[in-house]
Amino acid sequence: MRFIDGLQVSAALSYPALVDILDDAFRIGAISPLRHHHRISLERRPEAMMLLMPAWQASHEGALTAGPYIGIKLITMFPDNTTRLSKPGIQGIYLLLSSESGEPLAVMDAPSLTVWRTAAASALASRYLSRPDASHMVLAGAGALAEYLIQAHASVRPITHVEIWNRTPANAAKVAAKFAASGLDVTVTSDLEAAVRRADIVSTATISSTPIVRGAWLKAGTHLDCVGAYRPDMRETDDDCVSRAKLWVDTRIGGLNEAGDIVMPLKAGVITEAQVLGDLYGLSRGRASLRTSPNDITMFKSVGASIEDLAAAVAVWDTVRSGGNANHTGHEHER
Repeated sequence: MRFIDGLQVSAALSYPALVDILDDAFRIGAISPLRHHHRISLERRPEAMMLLMPAWQASHEGALTAGPYIGIKLITMFPDNTTRLSKPGIQGIYLLLSSESGEPLAVMDAPSLTVWRTAAASALASRYLSRPDASHMVLAGAGALAEYLIQAHASVRPITHVEIWNRTPANAAKVAAKFAASGLDVTVTSDLEAAVRRADIVSTATISSTPIVRGAWLKAGTHLDCVGAYRPDMRETDDDCVSRAKLWVDTRIGGLNEAGDIVMPLKAGVITEAQVLGDLYGLSRGRASLRTSPNDITMFKSVGASIEDLAAAVAVWDTVRSGGNANHTGHEHER
């Protein structure tokens, strides 16, 4: 079995290659149950949570699939880690197994895998839903996902300028500084409303429980990419956003059960399930509606799906295995 750390995960992946891999994965399909949420009852860590996300391939189809494979992601979320321990709030591992024997093949760094595949899913949706000439991106949030979302979106659309807004401007400045030598104009904004009003693509990646983006701010033709608010009691957009926009989700099971930006307006009767026009399965298979006008406002809401983790993990496994650059822990089983 191999151990593949975060640096190796990042070395094995790139955009837009991972976007293409996810497109292929959603087209082919996999068994991807709704993730398991478990609150961890610890006296001093009342907000701690564990997530389990299993998936397995049902066929050998696909250029990167020598499998099929089974995968499971185990994530722990300790929101106060940053202030209490100066450590990331999200920790975890990804276990990739052979579906022929059930034996473990690799253990991977899950946070690295997650940021790569999450941004790739957003870019995949954008490739289907945003205007092909979208060049101005606004990003709300400067956390771990920020630089990946910028890279992924810029790999599928002609992005020339990115504005980053964050409640702590210094954190936004740190993200912007990473792109100083990239040729991409990345700046910090303190006025989210003004930035959203001029944006072609608005990406939100925060842990806000209340709306930070207002539908009244969205100009005709905007694509809204909502990545944060991963629980049904959290949302980053208001009712006007979902009322004005045409709606898609990463998966219907996740979007209709876990995505607060969709679940809350559904419960309030602001929208109906019929207004959710499709998911990444439908988009990749050509079965979901697309934008019908350059003036359409489109909105994609993701909460994450285990099929994305599995596809990214298989891609990492194939690259690492062929390059032989992973750390070994114990006996290695290769198929």
